[in-house]
Amino acid sequence: MTDAALEEGEIRPVVERFYARVRADEALGPVFAAAIDDWNDHHARLTDFWSSVMLTSGRYKGNPVVLHARHAEALTPEAFARWLQLWGHTTDEMLPPATAKAMQAKAARIAESLQLALHYRSASRGALL
Repeated sequence: MTDAALEEGEIRPVVERFYARVRADEALGPVFAAAIDDWNDHHARLTDFWSSVMLTSGRYKGNPVVLHARHAEALTPEAFARWLQLWGHTTDEMLPPATAKAMQAKAARIAESLQLALHYRSASRGALL
């Protein structure tokens, strides 16, 4: 399976539909509503992020750990699981199967990395107090 099967033009529609679902989700909607002020900007950033992750475009220039650390308390394992569930549903619906599976695998690794980074930082802060 190759990540190259994804076309640049496919990313933004997936991001937009996914975040429409996130915003409507009973569990995730309030978390994201508290964190995102400009949804168009968020969609653009996440399109750049996924372009960088899947197509190695290098367009994304942010630091996801720092951005998510601001909301670490709300980012529970259950929230990540729900996020991955919605991501899987959206990518399965909108992309060819091999491409959807590649994006889902990347998302799972990203979610795991973020959770480890957030948990480690929280545990470290607690240990220093």
